[in-house]
Amino acid sequence: MTSAGLPKLVTMDVRGYPSLGALLRDALIMHKGETLLQSYRRKRTASSWSGLDVQRYAERVTATLQDQGLEPGGRVAILAENQPLWLVTATGVFFAGGVVVPIDYKLSPEEQQALIGHSAAQFVVVDYGIWQAWTEAPAGAKVWVLGAPEDAALGDARRAEDLCDGPAQHRARAATDLATIVYSSGTGGTPKGCCLSHGAYLAQLHALLGRFPMTPGDRYFSILPTNHAIDFMVGFLGPFTCGATVVHQRTLRPEFIRWTMQESAVTHMAVVPLLLEAFKRTIDERLDDLDGWRRTAADALVDVNARLTVRAPWHAVSSRLLKPIHDAFGGKLRVLFCGGAYTDPELCRFFYRLGLPVVVGYGLTEACTVVTVNALRPYRPDSVGSVVEGVEVRLFERDDEGVGEVQVRGSTVMLGYLDAPDLNEEAFMDGWLRTGDLGRFDASGALHLVGRQRDLIVTSGGKNVYPQDVESAFSELGAEEWAVFAHNYLWPRNELTGEELVLVVRGEMDDAMHAAFSSCNRRLPDFKRVSGVLTWSDDFPRTASMKLKRMALAEQVRDACTPEQVRR
Repeated sequence: MTSAGLPKLVTMDVRGYPSLGALLRDALIMHKGETLLQSYRRKRTASSWSGLDVQRYAERVTATLQDQGLEPGGRVAILAENQPLWLVTATGVFFAGGVVVPIDYKLSPEEQQALIGHSAAQFVVVDYGIWQAWTEAPAGAKVWVLGAPEDAALGDARRAEDLCDGPAQHRARAATDLATIVYSSGTGGTPKGCCLSHGAYLAQLHALLGRFPMTPGDRYFSILPTNHAIDFMVGFLGPFTCGATVVHQRTLRPEFIRWTMQESAVTHMAVVPLLLEAFKRTIDERLDDLDGWRRTAADALVDVNARLTVRAPWHAVSSRLLKPIHDAFGGKLRVLFCGGAYTDPELCRFFYRLGLPVVVGYGLTEACTVVTVNALRPYRPDSVGSVVEGVEVRLFERDDEGVGEVQVRGSTVMLGYLDAPDLNEEAFMDGWLRTGDLGRFDASGALHLVGRQRDLIVTSGGKNVYPQDVESAFSELGAEEWAVFAHNYLWPRNELTGEELVLVVRGEMDDAMHAAFSSCNRRLPDFKRVSGVLTWSDDFPRTASMKLKRMALAEQVRDACTPEQVRR
C-alpha cells in the first residue's frame, strides 16, 4: 500500500525521460483511450478529451508554431483561465522543444505586458477577454487569441483555434535545458522569472508520484490557477503522466464547485486554506441543522471513523460511515492537497476525522513545487512533512531552539532568475537556495516552519517572535482574516526598545470577538501577547496562491491608520 492508502500503480518510469515533451508524447500514446480532460460551464459539459484527442490537437499546435518560426528554446507565454486548451497548448509547446511562460491572468494588463516583455516571448496565447482589455499588443510577439468569435476583429492577432495540419516535428531537449519561466513575483518591482529545467520537473514528478500516485479513473479538480506551480504539477503533468482526468469548471462560484465535485466524482483536489475553511463552514452548518439524536449519532460516527483511521486513511470505510458528508463532495474524494499559505493543524484534523485527509506541504516556485510534504501514515498535520526525494534541506545559522533559515539544493532547484545576476547572487549561498523561511526539524525529520526572516519580531525582552506562531493562536477569534505585526514596523519610531505586537483584523469586532481575543491572548506566553487590535475594512492583499502579502498590507495600514486607532 502507498502512503495514500491506495494500491500503487506505476505506469511510467519518469526518470528515464530527458524532457517533458518526450514524457508527454509517450504518456498520451499509453493513455490514448483514457479521458484526460473534462470541462464544464456551469452545469453543462463543455468538452471531453481523450489522450488521443490531446495528442492530435497538441501536434497541430506544434506544427503551427514551427510553421510560424518557433525554434527549440523559443518562448511561448500563456495567459488564460483554467481550461483544456491551456494544457493542450503547453503540451504542443513542449513537443516543439519550446519554453512555456505561464503568466497570471489576474494581473493588470500593464503587469502582464511587463512580464511578457521581460520573458522575451515570441508567441503569446491569451484568452479573448484578457486580450480585449489590452490597449496594445505585446511588442515583438505573435499573439494567438483563445475563444475569439470567428468574426472578431483581431488586428495582427489570430484565433488560436485556427491551426494548420502540417507535419509536427518533435524536437529533442536535454534535462538541463530550460522548460519554463515562472514568475514568482516582480509585478511591482524587479521581475523574478524562475528558470526551471526539464530535469527539475521530472525529478519533482518522480518524487511526488512515489508518494501520491494517480491512476486512470482518478479525477483531479483543477481550481488553483494553472500558471501556479502547484496546479501545473498536480493538475497537468501528474494526471497526464498517469492517465487520470483533469476536471475544469469555468465558473468557480461555490455552488458550481460543489456541483462539479458531485457530477465528476472528484478524487483529488489542491486547495488553499481559505477554501478549506469555506468547506468546514458548510459542514458545520449542516451538522448544526441536525436535531438532538441525529447530531449525537453523527458525532458518534465521526468518533468511530477517527478511531478506525488513526494509522492511515481508509476511504472505503469513511465514505460509508459518513456517507452524507462524503456525498456532498462527490463521494470519491480521497486527498486534498493544501499549500501556498499557513494551514491550521486543527483545520486539517477536522477533515481527517471525517475521512477527508488534507496533505500539507511546503514549497516554492524556485524549487519547482514541493520541498517537503506530509505523509498519511501516520497523519501529522502539525508539520509540513519530510523532505522529498531529490532535495536536500539545511537550516542555516540555527539558534538555541534549532530554528534556522531553510536552504535547499538538489535536482528540483531552479537554474536561476532570468536576466537578474544581482537577484541570483542574493538567492544562492554556496550552491544552496536561500528561501528566507525559518524552520526547525523535529526528531522524526519533519520540518516545522515558524516564520520568515524579514517578518521576525524582536520584543522588548529580547525574545524572537514569528508572526505565524502568534497568528495561529487566534483561530478561535471568528474573524475572516487576521495578521500580526510589530508596532514599530507599522509605524517606525527608529527605536529598538518598547516593541509591541499589533493584531490587524479584517472587519468589525463585536463584544464576543473581543472576549475571544482576550481569552486567546491570555493563553500566549507574555512575550508573544498582542498589545492591541486594529480593525481593517478591506480584503487583505494576497498572491495568486492566496499567500498574504504581508509587506503590502503593512504599507496600506501605515498609510491609512494611526497608532491611536489601535484598541488596547
